[in-house]
Amino acid sequence: MDIKEQIKQWKKVSLAKPNRVFSMYLNTDRADPDQQGGEWKIHLKNGLNNFEKYLEKDNNKEEQKNFTIIKDKVLTFMKENEQSLAKSVVIFATADGSIWFADKFQMPVTTDFAWDEDVKINQLKQMHEKFPKSGIILTQREAVRVLDTELGTVKDTHIFELDIETEDWREYAGPHRAQATVGNGSKSTQQDQFKERFEANRYRWYKQLAATLDRFAKGLHWDNIYIVGEKDEVHDLKSNMQKNITKVVPKNMLDHEPTKIIKEVVFK
Repeated sequence: MDIKEQIKQWKKVSLAKPNRVFSMYLNTDRADPDQQGGEWKIHLKNGLNNFEKYLEKDNNKEEQKNFTIIKDKVLTFMKENEQSLAKSVVIFATADGSIWFADKFQMPVTTDFAWDEDVKINQLKQMHEKFPKSGIILTQREAVRVLDTELGTVKDTHIFELDIETEDWREYAGPHRAQATVGNGSKSTQQDQFKERFEANRYRWYKQLAATLDRFAKGLHWDNIYIVGEKDEVHDLKSNMQKNITKVVPKNMLDHEPTKIIKEVVFK
């Protein structure tokens, strides 16, 4: 279930004591001047301690037990992910495990903690409205890389590469692409011949792939589509796709890191 559908489900949640939902938005952005010393650890500790003190005064033993279960899970998650934190962490949790959502995001949040009958989805909803399910399509001649993204995070990667001999696009698993086969002869001659052949057939070859990309957009429920690459290549691919293109970025970024791509393409 994607975040959009999950948010719809969380809207329906309403728990009675001693059951409660823990909601946490934690700013972990190292680029933030207020986070240079890892201050998120202090905010996390204080946020959890405040709830413990409140529950001790309320003297509801069952509710205290439920909070302790969640606190332990939250601290374990933060410890396991401390070395790979991005700009923020969002956690929603219940003691019985019926709700457990914990993820790191490249989008900023305002640090906030809640222990209540419902899931505090407002910030996450705003984040999703800013960066919904989106596809980033990166072209570079015979190679096309597709990033399935949501909330500033890459959910999946697909690599397509043209087999020059069969004129078919092949999909490769994983983040790394194969090398194109361009025939026999010297390397420079091969490259020149391949370039000439590719330029002569580019529109037709991109048209073949465009139908597949349209199916991706529909099946993965992309609200936005970004195409990145050389001007002529991007133009041909965009012209052959039926889906509306949100933004075109005329740069070669095929082999760049996903975080850099997202920052340059979506947030800039």
